[in-house]
Amino acid sequence: MSGAVAQPDIVPTPSPNFGPRRQGALPDMVVLHYTAMENARTALERLCDAAAEVSAHYLICEAGTVWQMVDEDQRAWHAGAGQWGDVRDVNSRSIGIELANTGAHPFPEPQMRALEALLRGIMRRWSIPATRIIGHSDMAPDRKSDPGPRFDWQRLALRGLSIWPRIGGEPGDFLQDAVRFGYAIPDGMDNDAAVDLILPAFRQRFRPWARGGLDATDRALMADLAARFPIDRAARDA
Repeated sequence: MSGAVAQPDIVPTPSPNFGPRRQGALPDMVVLHYTAMENARTALERLCDAAAEVSAHYLICEAGTVWQMVDEDQRAWHAGAGQWGDVRDVNSRSIGIELANTGAHPFPEPQMRALEALLRGIMRRWSIPATRIIGHSDMAPDRKSDPGPRFDWQRLALRGLSIWPRIGGEPGDFLQDAVRFGYAIPDGMDNDAAVDLILPAFRQRFRPWARGGLDATDRALMADLAARFPIDRAARDA
């Protein structure tokens, strides 16, 4: 990621749905979403509708057009309730990117290329590491499934824009390792319920073809992620 970072053409389309980041907060992660709407134009209208009270910093259509709705130094309203590591106000600490997709079809090549170019610039501007590129479902597994099982996380990892687990390691304690990696278990939730909460989000990102209950492969992959990419517990809400 050295040298000049080529950026996609960006169309400024301001949304009224934003505010200041929490005092002292700077973006140190990126949250990826899908729109789950009929088309990009419909999504853009909603993200710019004051009555909807929702936005993101960027929207990328299937053909690769990138709209910017909120300046990166401002707090867009994209993540909602959830947590990653010790960060609960994810909106104040993140840049949100919406991808026009219903959740049921692949992400086209022009869209992925635009996303990759956009991510490189964001990561460079804000010194965001690949470990802090997450999905909406990672920080809100109880209520969100985007960017969904069709999204190619491994492709991003191969380009240094995300991370991917190594195969063949030793299984560990799935829940303990999940917390070390960044997933949050709600207070008071028992272990069985916590596995039922986190396993679908984990598999959707790293093992979308897997079926059945928690197995040794899940445990080994999560152990590898926790060992190589433990969450920075100093990065907590101010």
